[in-house]
Formats: sequence, C-alpha cells, structure tokens
Amino acid sequence: MTGWRKYWKPKSVTFWSSVTPISVGVFMASTPLHGFDALAFTADNLTGNVGSYALINGGLVGIGLRAAL
Repeated sequence: MTGWRKYWKPKSVTFWSSVTPISVGVFMASTPLHGFDALAFTADNLTGNVGSYALINGGLVGIGLRAAL
C-alpha cells in the first residue's frame, strides 16, 4: 500500500486505540475555540491529567507503529 492507505486501518483495534487519544487531545487543546470547559476538564481528569500534546503525540506514534508492522 502507498500513501495514506498505509495508515488508515479502520478494522484494527490498534488504529482505534491510537485515534482515541488524538481525538481527546485535539478536543482538550481546542477548548478556547469551542468553550466546553467542563467537558475538557472531565476529559483531562479521565486521562490522568496528561497534557493534550502528549495524547496527540502518543496517538500518532501508535498509528505510525501500526503502519510499520
């Protein structure tokens, strides 16, 4: 496979376990734009107060590792 299809594996559990932290991280990072402070605070507490940058990077690493295998 070439291009982005190498990374897009919607039937893989690894793919979804990597997309989830990316989604949560983007949601937490964009709090000033959407204004859902209570939901972002809850997501921050559920993830163990890990920063949004760490969630996004961790998700990208997971997708990259999945594509390498």
